[in-house]
Amino acid sequence: PYLKPPYIKKVKNKLYELRISGKVAVRIFYTIKNGEYYLLHAFKKKSQKTPAKELKTALDRMGELV
Repeated sequence: PYLKPPYIKKVKNKLYELRISGKVAVRIFYTIKNGEYYLLHAFKKKSQKTPAKELKTALDRMGELV
């Protein structure tokens, strides 16, 4: 089964965010390449907006897959 919003959000191009909520909100950035899922970065969400540092880490790691 595929997850849909609000659990999954497309962030940029081929970068996606898995959104896990509970007592602690966790976000996991991932990408899909050749049918395989790559988990790039995870962090505890502490504010409404995703910190630029967390997004940059995920984008840098996604660039390493190329």
